[in-house]
Amino acid sequence: PLKSPGCFECCIKCLGGVPYASLVATILCFSGVALFCGCGHVALAGTVAILEQHFSTNTSDHALLSEVIQLMQYVIYGIASFFFLYGIILLAEGFYTTSAVKELHGEFKTTACGRCISGMFVFLTYVLGVAWLGVFGFSAVPVFMFYNIWSTCEVIKSPQTNGTAGVEQICVDIRQYGIIPWNAFPGRICGSALENICNTNEFYMSYHLFIVACAGAGATVIALIHFLMILSSNWAYLKDASKMQAYQDIKAKEEQELQDIQSRSKEQLNSYT
Repeated sequence: PLKSPGCFECCIKCLGGVPYASLVATILCFSGVALFCGCGHVALAGTVAILEQHFSTNTSDHALLSEVIQLMQYVIYGIASFFFLYGIILLAEGFYTTSAVKELHGEFKTTACGRCISGMFVFLTYVLGVAWLGVFGFSAVPVFMFYNIWSTCEVIKSPQTNGTAGVEQICVDIRQYGIIPWNAFPGRICGSALENICNTNEFYMSYHLFIVACAGAGATVIALIHFLMILSSNWAYLKDASKMQAYQDIKAKEEQELQDIQSRSKEQLNSYT
């Protein structure tokens, strides 16, 4: 009697069907999107607080900016939900493709619909990768702005500048970045007042959270590039598998026809004898 496979053999078989490349890309994608969405959401709220308290005391001056930031926060909710589902779908597609390749000679059959879906995922992941390159570049803008403010504060704190009359001449004008209008009051902060802003918890947290959000966007870009390579490879595997299946079907059909001819020949020979 045939010996049934043990627990170890079953575990090895199951582990052999796991798409480790897709699993790593999924974890990296989830991590990058989580960092970007979570840190970006909190950093945007801190940025609004800094602007309202120090750079634009009149609500009407930054009303449009507040609406844009609120809209961006809602977009962040949508991005997080979409990529949670999309990552799971790509991981499931990786399991499907791995099974299709490893069980090519078994009962599992690749279909034209499955190959079409794999090709669609390649195109969609490419589009998302290009879009996230833009998101990555956009997320670097607030990092640049906060870095300029932080570096100005460091100049004010430096021993060469501290205690001199020129400290109050060192200023940061947030209006030059175009996020608030030129008639916003005060719009420009100088000297010790600027140093106090840099020492606030809102500035410290927002600055570092924007850096982490930018890093998360970069990790998401890397994950999507990883997914794109995996999907392209899987699509090529499925295409080769379909050709192999067609060849095996034709070969099996020819063998069956040959057996039928041989059986008919034997029947005719027996009838003559």
